[in-house]
Amino acid sequence: MSSQPKSVCVLFADVSGSTRLYEKLGDAEALRAVERCLNRMRRVVDGHGGKVIKTIGDEVMTTFPNADAGIQAACEMQHRVTDLPPVSGVKLAIRVGFHFGPAIEENDDVFGDTVNTAARMAGLAKAGQIITTAETLAAVTLSMGPEVREIDALTVKGKAEDVRVCEVLWQEGADLTMKASSIVATYNVARLLVRYRDTELTVDNAHGPLTLGRDMSNEVVIKDQRASRNHARIERRRDKFVLVDQSTNGTFLRIEGENEVVLKREEIILRGQGTIGFGHSALEQGIDLMSFEVLE
Repeated sequence: MSSQPKSVCVLFADVSGSTRLYEKLGDAEALRAVERCLNRMRRVVDGHGGKVIKTIGDEVMTTFPNADAGIQAACEMQHRVTDLPPVSGVKLAIRVGFHFGPAIEENDDVFGDTVNTAARMAGLAKAGQIITTAETLAAVTLSMGPEVREIDALTVKGKAEDVRVCEVLWQEGADLTMKASSIVATYNVARLLVRYRDTELTVDNAHGPLTLGRDMSNEVVIKDQRASRNHARIERRRDKFVLVDQSTNGTFLRIEGENEVVLKREEIILRGQGTIGFGHSALEQGIDLMSFEVLE
């Protein structure tokens, strides 16, 4: 455990089009296909001295000690998943984004601007692509590495200057004439609307993690003795919002039309709309709940 920032390469990868995969193949077969991809990615992480921080759904978040290991692992992940045979006619693919910079490692998790930037890069990637920053590529020391090309410059919250975005061309003979702006146009900017008592907030790509708890330092202060001082947080990871419990009494989530689930030091992707209870079931009467709605 460390509260001091240290340089680390943060890499996000997920199975592209997994929603369509579940619709076409059914839950059981699609889950097996996604797990095959994730297992291959985990083996790559181990082989390059990395660490799997967390896996949620079809996505894996990892760290590597340097930019060299990050770029090598990203390319190998793409090769290994591409080598998988189609499943019922569906070709499996992943999208990868990574960034190298200072981050805080604490409680087997990683926090900070480097994590947010890496997630943003992954959000820009399309199936079969690897996206990173020019800043990261400047830290690569490999004598023989994959070709890269600059895509665009984007404004990222917390950075005074635009971030130069690059694609890593991991496939031999990659088409260098692809329209440079096409990748940015496909980025899905999701938003999350939350309401608690008199507070209403919209979380988007310019917003950091939304902190929830009794402590006054939280962005949303929960006025309930069953809530922990730092009860939970909501993180935006590319086009998804993830509820992360860090409490004593648990976080109770009810997505509209589904059964309530209880999170205890766990996390879950928010979908549609619903309610969140802090230390109480969302079904109890007379307690203050947070409502949320994912806006496409």
